[in-house]
Amino acid sequence: MTQEAHELLQKALALPESERAELAGNLISSLDTTVDPDVDAAWQQEIARRLHDVQSGKVKTVPWEGVRQKGRTLLDGK
Repeated sequence: MTQEAHELLQKALALPESERAELAGNLISSLDTTVDPDVDAAWQQEIARRLHDVQSGKVKTVPWEGVRQKGRTLLDGK
């Protein structure tokens, strides 16, 4: 890593979390040179399908606290 890149990294790490996340997303997006024109349409169909499944009762939602606790348990190996 060049000195300039290292200095930029240090400045970026000093940013608030939300700004670091936005910056990281923008950097990653700048590396993605292949764009599939059908991706947005496919995601919209998937979102509509999932929303319908929830609204129709086909699937049940799980409260965030339960998801977070399960994740912690899995990460802690308990």
